[in-house]
Amino acid sequence: MNDTSSKASASPAEPKGKRPPVLVDGVTLNGPTLDIREAESFLRDAMPIIMEEAVWKATDVKEKVCEWRSPEQLKDLLDLELREGGEAHPQILQRCRDAIRYSVKTGHPRFFNQLYAGMDPYSLVGRFITEAINPSLYTYEVAPVFLLTEEAVLQKMIEIIGWQEGGDGIFSPGGSVSNMYAVNVARYHHCPDVKVLGLSALPRLVMFTSQECHYSVAKAAAFLGIGTNNVYVIPSDKRGKMIPAEFEKQVQRAKDEGALPFMVNATAGTTVLGAFDPLEEIADICERHNLWMHVDACWGGGALMSKKHRYLLQGIHRANSVAWNPHKMLMAGLQCCAFMVRDKTNLLQRCHSAQASYLFQQDKFYDVSYDTGDKSIQCSRKPDAFKFWLMWKAIGTKALVYIVAPVVKERMMKKGSMMVGYQPHGDKANFFRQIIISPQVSREDMDFLLDQIHSLGMDL
Repeated sequence: MNDTSSKASASPAEPKGKRPPVLVDGVTLNGPTLDIREAESFLRDAMPIIMEEAVWKATDVKEKVCEWRSPEQLKDLLDLELREGGEAHPQILQRCRDAIRYSVKTGHPRFFNQLYAGMDPYSLVGRFITEAINPSLYTYEVAPVFLLTEEAVLQKMIEIIGWQEGGDGIFSPGGSVSNMYAVNVARYHHCPDVKVLGLSALPRLVMFTSQECHYSVAKAAAFLGIGTNNVYVIPSDKRGKMIPAEFEKQVQRAKDEGALPFMVNATAGTTVLGAFDPLEEIADICERHNLWMHVDACWGGGALMSKKHRYLLQGIHRANSVAWNPHKMLMAGLQCCAFMVRDKTNLLQRCHSAQASYLFQQDKFYDVSYDTGDKSIQCSRKPDAFKFWLMWKAIGTKALVYIVAPVVKERMMKKGSMMVGYQPHGDKANFFRQIIISPQVSREDMDFLLDQIHSLGMDL
């Protein structure tokens, strides 16, 4: 092996700066060769394309929100086929331009379609750094900077929630996963034997949520084996808020049926109506019936940063767990989702740990409490908190304030002038659901929105 390797390395035909392959019986052991100069050239050529097309033009109000193409057209334009031989750099750079050109520009001032929008420069640079470093957050030894910044962000968010005695948390791949964490942790809190004995050792469990809740609550019940029939849906009032009296009726119903009610999901900022459930009253009921109280503040959590709007989440400090997504109202950039618990007994660790000996050795030379990966249901985990930390460091807490029908949609998409979602609700007809997050949005953009909806649908 050594002879073969040294011969390959000493080949006079090998250009300077190129790593030779290690060959054994004709097989390449260390992957494809890497030409350092070629890689550097590609990166230098690609970065200006990213900055010009994906940053400057994508946030320019004079540019389109999207260049709409049908799936069939886009397949032809992108040339999606993966071939045996690679393509030259000019072709790959064109693929980069095409990918940006035909993507929706979510940083555009007139992108109102989802619960995230805008482009923060500090968050963007944070993402550049983490993608270049490519770490995974399970132990301090492999991700020291990013584990510390995650801890700093979580502790500050916990402080803002109002948990004076502290808490614990972890960043997850999205609000749906955070809500799944909540269900799993709440179940473990009530029935710790489930981790070892499984579902067969449990009584029938019942959880509660409002009719306006996010669909991930039902998904979590299905995924974790609780069953969607055991998610009791609480009626909401006309504004979309959970009705506390109806909640307590459903808790009593579950008890009368011989089931074990174990948690409620309260929503702070519902997806469709933007409603905030009455957290104080829900907390009172939870205390009376020994229920875990989770608050899905994925969207509305940003109001905690505003003195003017914080009242919307009055009582959140009484929750046992909170999901909060800074990539929504706080523009941290996808994905940036925190799950936090008001617990100082290592509940997350006890619930999820598997104690993998090859990662979480207890006799390391540093404080192993920083090896937080065993609190997660994942192994590989991206440093999503870093971009939020960098943005927060740059602009400060004071600046993180609350920013607060099919045919027309089809015409809007094909024209590419803007994007707005639409939504039916109960027995109501489709209505436009406009999300305003980006601070670039101006009064002129709002007038443009209304004028566009009018002009696109005036012949209908």
